[in-house]
Amino acid sequence: MSGEEKIRISGETPRATTPVLPTVNPGLEKKGSISGIHPSLYVIVWITCSSSVILFNKWLLDTLNFRYPVILTTYHLTFATIVTQVMARWTTLLDGRKTVKMTGRVYVRAVVPIGIFFSLSLICGNLTYLYLSVAFIQMLKATTPLAVLLSGWALGISQPNLRQFLNVSAIVVGVIIASIGEIHFVTIGVMYQIGGVLFEALRLTMVQRLLSSADFKMDPLVSLYYFAPICAVMNGVVALIWEVPRCSMAEVYNVGLFTFFLNGLCAFMLNVSVVFLIGKTSAVVLTLCGVLKDIMLVAASMMIWGTQVTAIQFFGYSIALGGMVYYKLGYEQLKNHLMDASRQWAEFGARKPVLRKLIIIVTTAFLIFVLFGGLAPSYAPESPKP
Repeated sequence: MSGEEKIRISGETPRATTPVLPTVNPGLEKKGSISGIHPSLYVIVWITCSSSVILFNKWLLDTLNFRYPVILTTYHLTFATIVTQVMARWTTLLDGRKTVKMTGRVYVRAVVPIGIFFSLSLICGNLTYLYLSVAFIQMLKATTPLAVLLSGWALGISQPNLRQFLNVSAIVVGVIIASIGEIHFVTIGVMYQIGGVLFEALRLTMVQRLLSSADFKMDPLVSLYYFAPICAVMNGVVALIWEVPRCSMAEVYNVGLFTFFLNGLCAFMLNVSVVFLIGKTSAVVLTLCGVLKDIMLVAASMMIWGTQVTAIQFFGYSIALGGMVYYKLGYEQLKNHLMDASRQWAEFGARKPVLRKLIIIVTTAFLIFVLFGGLAPSYAPESPKP
């Protein structure tokens, strides 16, 4: 997985959020590629898995009223621990762990501290679903690049750079504008999300320092193999103290054991899909797919839960997404990709003009539906009370 995009087990991919470590081993990336399959299929599968985890968690924690996010996160990590242990013994997908020089000393001094921040970021991230909409959560997550940049400076991983800071500041301005336009602004939920972003930024910075050595380069599945057990234990302790005494088996059965199984499987498949995505595409594709996924999640939140998104939020979030893409790709790379995309779009129109017109019509109709579907409720007059 690329350093720009982090995938998270419990729905905080990152961006990534997120989930676990960057893929930096070219040999492993090649294994993730299956010949004969078009790269777009990997993109579709990753976007589907990543979006499904977030929407699934929101549905469990909010709609089904299973208000125990730490228990849910512990379950995800336990599920991941069991499956990675099985895969390590009976498949070749985790053979990359044989090249990692992991010792007890390294595990205690590097993996455990990272695991602590990983657990905290997951707990805060899932607690946020109890208070905020999926749409607003995605907007707040856009601040992650700034948090990573500042934590890197604080821990001495990188040197302060005014140009980088100004570039990433556009993201913050956009998020601030989007927050001002939020109708259902819940302070405690925003605080949990900010905490999750900060903990995630510290985790990613520590991961970057760990991966500076060639002896510890891992793909997301291998990193999950090492991190899931310690995180499951940490989250389990918190759950035993905080949520288990309040949780009844009736609430578990109300959700359904099969539903929990599907939720854990969906979270785990996210980590599998990103391995194949990286092996077949690139970090640039992953970045752009992340932006597309965030936009789709905002639209899904509006359609599934009737989330009201104001014009101010659309404007602010557009600034944040534009700033994020510019920060990750840079002006020259962004310019080149836009020129390539424009050329390919023109060639596609020349080959299949009818299909291109159909795509434009469907996309325009979808944007109009999302725009007016989100704005109309916020401006609708209140009905008189009887």
